[in-house]
Amino acid sequence: MTTPEKTAAAGDTSGRPARADRPVRFEDPVRNAAYWARIGAIVAAAPPFTDTQRAIIRTAFHQPAIKEAA
Repeated sequence: MTTPEKTAAAGDTSGRPARADRPVRFEDPVRNAAYWARIGAIVAAAPPFTDTQRAIIRTAFHQPAIKEAA
């Protein structure tokens, strides 16, 4: 038995295969594909981050771990 190929969501014109780690939001595959197509369109329409925004995000995720006093 072979595993079926993942296909891109409806409306996705990037030619990329569907992400395997993408959660299923709706049991109906057509509704789920439409949901992810809307998300993809929103992301594609967003402007890129500025250098300042990238620095703020990196700083937030690269904070040293806070050690609790014993």
